[in-house]
Amino acid sequence: MTEFEKIYDQYFREVYAFVLNLSRDEKLAEEMTQETFFKALKSMDQFKGHCKMNVWLCQIAKNTYFTYHSKQKRYTAEEIADPPGDTVIETLIERKEEAFRVHKVLHSLHEPYKEVFTLRIFGELSFKEISGLFEKTESWARVTFYRAKQKIQDMLKEDGG
Repeated sequence: MTEFEKIYDQYFREVYAFVLNLSRDEKLAEEMTQETFFKALKSMDQFKGHCKMNVWLCQIAKNTYFTYHSKQKRYTAEEIADPPGDTVIETLIERKEEAFRVHKVLHSLHEPYKEVFTLRIFGELSFKEISGLFEKTESWARVTFYRAKQKIQDMLKEDGG
């Protein structure tokens, strides 16, 4: 068994779960996960070990998914029977139409807010893992996440939600 096969066996489920959480579509998640490992195999020499392997793979998966998502021309939103009211962002994400609004707002955020928020909410990474990825302190990760969340909430309010 090659080193890459070991990595694939060890991290496939975690990357798949991450993409499934982003996409909410099993077939798409499987496709994106395969694409992620293909990209990882091609760029394995670029992995410097500054973060854990699973964080690096999830970063590739996130970029792969968002690239795919941005290329899609059409988006069909489900009708929402009851308005969300005063719900927190995490609850909004569970509803496709609201999730689309959050992704739209998230896309317009500047870095590092966009990436920290994405890694924390969609990647379900701890503040410690995020701080390691950015080579910053855990407190920086917490503050950046909090500020990103505030910016998103403010932009959603301005957008009529």
